[in-house]
Amino acid sequence: MTKITIKHIAQSLGLSVSSVSKALNDSYEISEETKIRVRNYAKENHYKPNRLAKSLKGGHSNTIGVVVCSINNIFVSQILDGIQKASYETEYDIIIMQSHENVENEKSCIEALLNKGVDGILLAPVSETSNTEYLRQINSEVCPVVLFDRFNPSLETMKIGVNEYKGALQATQHLIRINRKKIVFITGCQFGENNPRIQGFKKALKTLDIPFYPKFMLTCNLENSEMMDQQISQALTELLKSKVKPNAIFGATGVITIRVLGILAQMKVKVPEEIAVIGFSNFDMPFALNPSLSSIRQPTQEIGFTALTKLVDLLNMEQHKRHRAYETILLDTTIHFNKSTDL
Repeated sequence: MTKITIKHIAQSLGLSVSSVSKALNDSYEISEETKIRVRNYAKENHYKPNRLAKSLKGGHSNTIGVVVCSINNIFVSQILDGIQKASYETEYDIIIMQSHENVENEKSCIEALLNKGVDGILLAPVSETSNTEYLRQINSEVCPVVLFDRFNPSLETMKIGVNEYKGALQATQHLIRINRKKIVFITGCQFGENNPRIQGFKKALKTLDIPFYPKFMLTCNLENSEMMDQQISQALTELLKSKVKPNAIFGATGVITIRVLGILAQMKVKVPEEIAVIGFSNFDMPFALNPSLSSIRQPTQEIGFTALTKLVDLLNMEQHKRHRAYETILLDTTIHFNKSTDL
């Protein structure tokens, strides 16, 4: 099939090349009737704009940089799918880089993307404080930075995530309702005490007058899976030998929650008879796990799609007006109850 150009469209419709170009770019100079004719013809004949020519003319690369912890992660891959779909609709290309939960890697990824001339950056930060000043400078002087999934509270920019506080609150309340009140909360060492998931967990305990045991708050290294398993296994072994034994575990991330099931199986701890398990997880096949996992699911594709489209909105604004459009969008989570909490 011959690739059609604006010139071909103009000749076929008896219009000037300039008029076709303006119609495709929704110019006020062109009537709505003509715009519809041009768009319909372009769609029917599979017209694709020349992004390179467009970017050179506008002084832009028409690319967006994306930094995630790891693409070898179900949750992240689902978000990337949403980003990819938005990139098709907005006609931006994306470049994906991985921080591997390391602050220095994160900075190197951002520097590499800037060297490639990206128009904007989508970032899931390593932590709530990673590279704050560097990101602030980029966002104000170089190109817009939009945060997704994880937030840096002190960075003023567009942020898209979920209502983690509410999800953690509801999941903890569920454990308490089934009489699982001695709950171990396992999170990454990158997350501070003000993390919404931790706050939601603690709020549920406080509201129902359930004591909070500091030793039940465990942190692990998300950067190294082998070390993570060792840390979780060692901590749980010690807790199960203590006077106050846990009867439930809350995993703050999908990686933690799924690995906990495997660790408990190795320890020959019965789930949910001895310990119930629930946590944030977007694993597509919870029934493939033994037992099937109760989880707080996040609208991952919507997160990714919204993040990229909001970044494109910022790119279409004059720089001095962007700060007025900054907002924090929190999407709702859903809780799926399965065998890991069901006696």
